[in-house]
Amino acid sequence: MKIIDAHIHFSSINSFKDTGETLSRVDYSGQGLLKEMEDGDIALAIGMGVTETEQMGFPDYHTETPMGLDLEPELPAKLAVCPGINPYTLNQEALDRLEVQLKQPHVVGIKIYLGYYPFYAYDAVYQPVYDLAAMYKVPVVFHTGDTYSERGLLKYSHPITLDEVAVTRRDVNFMMAHLGDPWVLTGAEVVYKNHNMYADLSGWIVGTKRELDDKSRGIFLDHIRHAITFCDHYEKLVFGSDWPLAPIRDYANFIGDLIPSKHVEDVFYQNAVRLFPKIQEML
Repeated sequence: MKIIDAHIHFSSINSFKDTGETLSRVDYSGQGLLKEMEDGDIALAIGMGVTETEQMGFPDYHTETPMGLDLEPELPAKLAVCPGINPYTLNQEALDRLEVQLKQPHVVGIKIYLGYYPFYAYDAVYQPVYDLAAMYKVPVVFHTGDTYSERGLLKYSHPITLDEVAVTRRDVNFMMAHLGDPWVLTGAEVVYKNHNMYADLSGWIVGTKRELDDKSRGIFLDHIRHAITFCDHYEKLVFGSDWPLAPIRDYANFIGDLIPSKHVEDVFYQNAVRLFPKIQEML
């Protein structure tokens, strides 16, 4: 079965490099990504744009908007992009640059890093971004839940805060990354309630196949199983691996065990095609 991985990273972020080397044991490079995509039967992956500077490191308040994928000079084949937004550098020139990028066929959405930057999803600073998303018919992806940095502020990444933007911006489709983990039941309610809110199933475990297998046993996943069952909108759940946090094929197998067989093709392929319509040009 062909799979679309709707949430990976391909940026020169020190924490991602360290994770690949010491925790997930993946080859965090273009060659490594291509091999994992081939091994995992990944038809296309979507990279979430993010960059850092030596001044601060991610979350970095100095990076230029839009943030891209800068791990290597050239992007691997079949890698789409969601440019990232730094609200501290979101001026008119940045919005103009974002609009230029949105006209490119491989730019298929926009990424906002709630929690890493101290602004709520409904903040006025992001409204021009939503205007562009509506104009170019691309979804906006939000980081939600736990932050991969101690400097993150969790009150901004709690999934309940997405309800307001989903209601006030019905002209935009949104994807809640990580289903708001650990507040996945709240995330499931926001997806259940709002027709324009989707969620990806990425980033729940960091590590190798061994860690994935270990966490599949016992009570660790009980809150996630509860949330997925409660949500009961499998047409709005999307597979993502959050590579390099885990090997792609192993994480796909891990998620597949949580999804009823009749919904597997939707979660792993069709839902991403519907949510990110521009990727049809790349498949």
